[in-house]
Amino acid sequence: MSKVPVRRTAVAASLISLSLALTACGSADEEKDAKSDPQGSPSAAAAPTAKALTQAELEKLALTKTDLKDHDFKEPEPGDALKPGSAVADKPDCRPVAAAATEGTPATAVAQVTRMGMPVPKTAPTPSGASTDQKIETGLKNAADSLDSATMTFTTLSSYDGTGAADAMAALKKAATTCADGFTVTVGGDKTKMAKVTPAAYSGGDEALAYTLMMDVDGELTDTHLVTVRKGATIANFYTMLIGEKATPSTAIPDAQLKKLG
Repeated sequence: MSKVPVRRTAVAASLISLSLALTACGSADEEKDAKSDPQGSPSAAAAPTAKALTQAELEKLALTKTDLKDHDFKEPEPGDALKPGSAVADKPDCRPVAAAATEGTPATAVAQVTRMGMPVPKTAPTPSGASTDQKIETGLKNAADSLDSATMTFTTLSSYDGTGAADAMAALKKAATTCADGFTVTVGGDKTKMAKVTPAAYSGGDEALAYTLMMDVDGELTDTHLVTVRKGATIANFYTMLIGEKATPSTAIPDAQLKKLG
C-alpha cells in the first residue's frame, strides 16, 4: 500500500504505452455500445452448505476486456497482489479492512484471483498520412489527457465454504465501524496510515459494503475506495485508487463483475 506512488508511475507508463500503440495503429473502430441488462434483484443468501468455487472456476469469472470494452484487465505484477496474511494492522480489530484493501478479501478464502483494471485511454484521430513523429506526439497527448482522469481498480474474486463469505462480510462491516478513526497497516516492513474509514454507497449481490479510505501517503491525504460484494459463497472485492487529479470513482467495474457472476 505504501507503494502507491510507484503504482501511479506504472499506470502512467501503461497508459502512455497503450495510447501510443492505439495511435500508431490508427485505431478508429467505434463499436456500438451494448446495452447492459438492468441489474437483477439480489439472489437468495448463501446456504450454510455452500460450496466454494475452485481456482479454475474463479479464473473463468474474472473480468476481461470482452466484459467491459473500455477497460483493460491484466494480472497484477509481482508485489502488487499480496498474499493472504501479508498485511498487519496495528489494531487487530481493523485486520478485515486492511486485508480487503491490500489482499483483496476480508478473510482467508479457499481460492481467489485478482485482476487489475484500468480505463483504456481515449484517442484523438491523427491526420491521414501523419508521420511517425506526429503519431507519437498525438499518442503522448492522449495519454496525458487520459491520465488526468485515470483510475486503477484491483478486483479480487474469492470463494468460501459454508457461511465463510457471509462471516467475512460481517467481520468487515464490524471492523469498518470500529476503525472509523483510522489505523496503520504494515506490509513487509512498510507502514501506511489509513487516516479515516467512511461509509459509502453501493448496492448489488446478496449484500454489499462500500467505504472511502483516506490514505496518508508521505503526509499527503489520498482518497481510496473499497467496494465489497457477496454473491452466494463468492466475494467480489474492488479497491480503487484515483490516479489523475480529476479522477472520480466509477461503478463500471463492480457492475460488470456482478453481471458476470450472474
